[in-house]
Amino acid sequence: MINIFEVIDKSGRVIHLSGERWRHIRKKHPEIENFELIKETIEKPDKITHIHADSTISYFWKNYKNRPSPDKFLLVVVKYLNGDGYVLSSYYEDKIQ
Repeated sequence: MINIFEVIDKSGRVIHLSGERWRHIRKKHPEIENFELIKETIEKPDKITHIHADSTISYFWKNYKNRPSPDKFLLVVVKYLNGDGYVLSSYYEDKIQ
């Protein structure tokens, strides 16, 4: 499997975006045109949230002014397995949840 990128998150864990996941994101969320925004969101998030039901998933949030609009946040969903993580999906949301 070919990775588009690998990056270190704020907790020091390696996260990668695979070619398969990038194709999924582009197909389901064509407004995500640049994987560099996903990478930057993981490296320098405005906020990281978690759902109590699944401690293996983290949500990385970042506001990119005027992309696609000033009131939207890029959300990157990351799943951790065996200490490392991979991007499940990424899309824009109106507010941090």
